[in-house]
Amino acid sequence: MKPQVLFRQIHHWGSIIFAIPVVIVLVTGILLLLKKDIEWIQPATATGINRDAIPMQPIHVLFEKAKTVKEAGFTDWASLERADLKPGKGSVKFVSSSNYEVQIDTHTAEILAVEYRRSDIIEKLHDGSWFADWAKYWIFLPSGILLFILWLTGIYLFFLPHYKKWQKRKKKRNV
Repeated sequence: MKPQVLFRQIHHWGSIIFAIPVVIVLVTGILLLLKKDIEWIQPATATGINRDAIPMQPIHVLFEKAKTVKEAGFTDWASLERADLKPGKGSVKFVSSSNYEVQIDTHTAEILAVEYRRSDIIEKLHDGSWFADWAKYWIFLPSGILLFILWLTGIYLFFLPHYKKWQKRKKKRNV
């Protein structure tokens, strides 16, 4: 088999294989760009009573209140995926491994909102870790590198004809 034919076959089938992860990255990237604008992706941050004051409740009291929400499935500190303190909003978000977000007022310890958070799942799809740890490095990373190479070669191929025309005009002027 000639090298040109082999390279064409590799390019043909490789582009189809890598098209799937690239489309996943593109679609999830768009969703992540809009996560603050679409509450279905990531719930809006609720505002507590006293937005400008120092939180009056200790973090363990706020977390105990979040543990009362059954959907979140908090049992102990190990079940907590992340806590996000929003002092300007007077609230704290407790995110569980089940992707539920419990928002608590930092002044009164009142539950402000309980919502399902899809942005973390979308982010894992975006980087490939949702499929498997190895997919992140062996499928999505090469796809990103290939896309970058295609972008570079596309820029080169776009400007090449313009450069050649410019050279020809320059050559005609000098003759």
